[in-house]
Amino acid sequence: MSQALRVKFGGQSQGAGAGVTRLLAVVILAVSVVLPAAAQNSRAPDGFADLAERVMDSVVNIKASQRVAQRNVPAPQVPPGSPFEDLFNDFFNRQGPRAPQQGPQPNQRSQSLGSGFVIDSSGIVVTNNHVIAEATDVFVVFNDGSELKAEVLGKDPKTDLAVLRVKSEKPLKAVKFGDSDKARVGDWVMAIGNPFGFGGSVSAGIVSAKQRNIRSGPYDSFIQTDAAINKGNSGGPLFNMAGDVIGINTAIISPSGGSIGIGFSVPSNLAMPVIQQLREFGETRRAWLGVAIQDVDDETAEALKLGAKRGAMVTGVDEKGPAKPAGIEREDVIVRFDGQDIKSSRDLPRIVALTPIGKEVDVVVVRQGREVVRRVTLGRLDESPQQASFQQNDPRNANPSSGANIVPGLNLGALSPEARRRFNVKDGIEGVLVGQVDPNSTAAERRISAGDVIVEVQREPVKSLADIRKRIETLKSQGQKRALFYVASGPEGTLRYVTLPLE
Repeated sequence: MSQALRVKFGGQSQGAGAGVTRLLAVVILAVSVVLPAAAQNSRAPDGFADLAERVMDSVVNIKASQRVAQRNVPAPQVPPGSPFEDLFNDFFNRQGPRAPQQGPQPNQRSQSLGSGFVIDSSGIVVTNNHVIAEATDVFVVFNDGSELKAEVLGKDPKTDLAVLRVKSEKPLKAVKFGDSDKARVGDWVMAIGNPFGFGGSVSAGIVSAKQRNIRSGPYDSFIQTDAAINKGNSGGPLFNMAGDVIGINTAIISPSGGSIGIGFSVPSNLAMPVIQQLREFGETRRAWLGVAIQDVDDETAEALKLGAKRGAMVTGVDEKGPAKPAGIEREDVIVRFDGQDIKSSRDLPRIVALTPIGKEVDVVVVRQGREVVRRVTLGRLDESPQQASFQQNDPRNANPSSGANIVPGLNLGALSPEARRRFNVKDGIEGVLVGQVDPNSTAAERRISAGDVIVEVQREPVKSLADIRKRIETLKSQGQKRALFYVASGPEGTLRYVTLPLE
């Protein structure tokens, strides 16, 4: 740049004009110095060696083992004179005697390998839950080859996080978390881990996407990266270029089992509150709103006068939950929670879980086309395991019912005691039974199946074919082309809303 300026301005004469020219030269030179500094973050780094050297000692390998019962597998019986007799005898003779053993068999040790990183010099290590989930013994292996037995402070399957503690005679080198919300798509990142047992492996790439939902849990909001992540990288850190951890490497998509450039990391801003709770309490303590929700599609948005597809639709309100006394009702669509917009149903559980228990929050719902604000004091979520099952009945096994053509694609019938037993309909569910479903209908696309029960049509209960016929005729006379059906499914009576055409 300076040479170009000399060529441009070198022949200028002295005087007033020259003064102006020199002033311009100073301005242009100043710009030439400032611009590269401002754009430095957008350029590819010269290398990752300095960063890797700075954080490498904080990244560890995790060895987790468990004892499993050994099975005594008898040698296969080969007919005498078979051409395979000598082959099998030779093989099993080399393995030693395999006589049947009496009593309990000795345990075998199964081992898994993963990654982790130190977040506190006193000996606090973070990894994935699935790395140590069923382990009876966990060891942390450091970059210098030293190995320490670890204590599991807590683990959370819903976010796939676990916190370990080791006792070291000297302070450990720790890394700190960064702000994952500030990471942008296209930013450079670096991963370090233990892929396939090769500890201290470094890979680099960019942030490919944010807020990915891979349906691994209720709080999915992963950072996607093309930095190479393989088996054994689980639990390792994803660094930004400042050396801060913005993600915890957790999963990959791969048909081959190796990296194809699609890896996922738990964002640091989602992980930090969970890690703090696991350190402090040994368990997670999440806030609870007390509603069942589902997504809003275009047809449902039209039926509810939302204007556009958004929010989380309330399909049920827990009688003992915080939402009930606050006045939140079924069919409300939650569009804002504590000042944060709810774009889809998967946003709400994550935002609620990260809110302090006992906090009073404003919840904005759309009810019959109008926004209503409800003030809710959040409770604590009971995270004890619950057994639930859901099964779909095969429509080919159902007899046609007498309510054909009331709702396109459905044959409907009365919910008699015999039908309730046949389709295993939960006690207390009342409505009109779906007997058959046209496989080419919109109802089939919306996962309506034989044995489902229509409980309401557009906010009005229906208990007979006459009820549902009258309700639909009324809606048609009002010019409606589709309606909102409240449907109970499966032996658990799971309730959800489905928008179906009326003609």
